[in-house]
Amino acid sequence: MPKEKNYKWKLGAFSIAALAIGIAAVYIIGQQKNKFSATLHISAQFSSVSGLKSGSNVRLGGIDVGTVDNIMLVTDTTVQVDMIIQKKVQKFIKKDAKANISSDGLMGDKVIAITAGTPAQPMVTDGDTLGSYKPVETDAIMASLKTSADNAAIITGNLADISNRINHGKGALGKLLHDTTLSTNISATMKNLRSSSEGLNENMEAAKHSFLLRGFFKKKEKEKKKKEEEAQKAEQKKKEDAEDQKKASQ
Repeated sequence: MPKEKNYKWKLGAFSIAALAIGIAAVYIIGQQKNKFSATLHISAQFSSVSGLKSGSNVRLGGIDVGTVDNIMLVTDTTVQVDMIIQKKVQKFIKKDAKANISSDGLMGDKVIAITAGTPAQPMVTDGDTLGSYKPVETDAIMASLKTSADNAAIITGNLADISNRINHGKGALGKLLHDTTLSTNISATMKNLRSSSEGLNENMEAAKHSFLLRGFFKKKEKEKKKKEEEAQKAEQKKKEDAEDQKKASQ
């Protein structure tokens, strides 16, 4: 008989503990789902939810302020996301606030991030629909990264091929670096060009003192001097006009 009473006592204690744990679990889950606090319902529409699901967090300024209540397809290009938001943050969310689908970390779960909006605007009310940003598709980002990586691999391969050809004396640059005869010829050509330039300068100087061409060069010199004087006069007149305008404004 005492054993039976002891058994019933243990069973009752276990049942009470299980019930308490169940109530606590329901309360905690309800708190996370905003079931036991004052809330308001707002929504936003997107072209794609990008993996967002019911129960996902809604954040304002990086802080969890609500959860996603329901996701439904409105048209073939529009998805409506209904959110439950804590009433105490209502004053911070304005009519022109916008919702954006982002990730909790680089590869984490999807969340809704709300931008507060303009302070001068009135706050949202129950049932309002927020504007939204176009979500960034992870697949599109990965495809872009793959394309960039492929292009980088092609460029690296081309650079390696060019470097290899230069090292083996192929192409103009490779020959220039490895063929001493070609380098000597280029040096000789440059030396000849300098000599020719010096000779041309000497011939021009001699032509200036020639009786037949002296008049031509003097005429050119006068024209050059005249242009310089005209430019100086124009600059002087410009300065005088500027000073006159300054005095007149005073």
